[in-house]
Amino acid sequence: MATEAKYSIVREVGRGSYGVVYEAIVNQTRSKVAVKRMHCNVPENVELALQEFWALQSIQRQHENVIQLEECILQNGQVFQPISHRYRKSDSHLLLIETCLKGRRCMDPKSACFLWFVMEFCDGGNMNEYLLSRSPDAQLNNSFMRQLSSAVAFLHRNQIVHRDLKSDNILISHRCGSPIVKVADFGLSKVCQGKGNVNQHRFSSACGSNFYMAPEVWEGHYTAKADIFALGIIFWAMVERITFRDGDTEKELLGTYICQGKELIPLGEALLENPNMKLQIPLKNKRSMPDDLCKLLHDMLAFNPKERLDAFQLEVRIRQISYGKKRQRSVS
Repeated sequence: MATEAKYSIVREVGRGSYGVVYEAIVNQTRSKVAVKRMHCNVPENVELALQEFWALQSIQRQHENVIQLEECILQNGQVFQPISHRYRKSDSHLLLIETCLKGRRCMDPKSACFLWFVMEFCDGGNMNEYLLSRSPDAQLNNSFMRQLSSAVAFLHRNQIVHRDLKSDNILISHRCGSPIVKVADFGLSKVCQGKGNVNQHRFSSACGSNFYMAPEVWEGHYTAKADIFALGIIFWAMVERITFRDGDTEKELLGTYICQGKELIPLGEALLENPNMKLQIPLKNKRSMPDDLCKLLHDMLAFNPKERLDAFQLEVRIRQISYGKKRQRSVS
């Protein structure tokens, strides 16, 4: 990948519309890393790559449930230049690189220009594949819900709104045999300026994946609470193993929806059409979840964002629910 051969690509592990992810090894230590390559050949790709970079760059301290960026490398032709936070480049230097990248639209679009993100390697794949390959487990679900609520609260505390939370964008790593979730893929994220409450920032560009988008995202007027709606979709689907098939890839995905005949309607879109619609939680088996978890999901999936939990309230509430907790044996 670089002239010094710092990394060696082992294999491709994922491919999307805007980038390719590889498994690689650090030649000096032989440790594994994940390497994501984003082609900066058109302005839209440049914007996505830079949004991911600024989100991970802006986090001053790492959280165990957020993917860790080791370094970011700019490839311009055959020249490779490290620009990541590990090297603590100045903001003015990074802004200069951003300006140069955005200015490339006037240059030869066929010339090689990539951003390479070197990140920690997750050996368990994504959460969607991980859960669907295993039998339902309330304790594991509870652990994942706690970890994800902690991760999103951390991001919001650091003024980062993810805007594309879904089970495919959550990776699994193992530590001492226990699965650890890692929120990843920050291409659609936004870093809010200032140090106020992240929930005061307004967004207007509708983005994300349809089945996880909050009602207000469909309208194009939303806040960080859209992330909580997406988590509510994930949590509900995870507990009851509700899935749908992606229309393009035919891949089975965890996610909730509304049925209209044979058509599956994203929950957020359905709520936008009928704000008074009562969500049937649980959907399958009433004994599958306790009342406090049902109430939590209703509060995460509220149509009105003002009535919806924020990330900090969720972090507290998720620790109070009875679902998935080991019952203490009474001593006679």
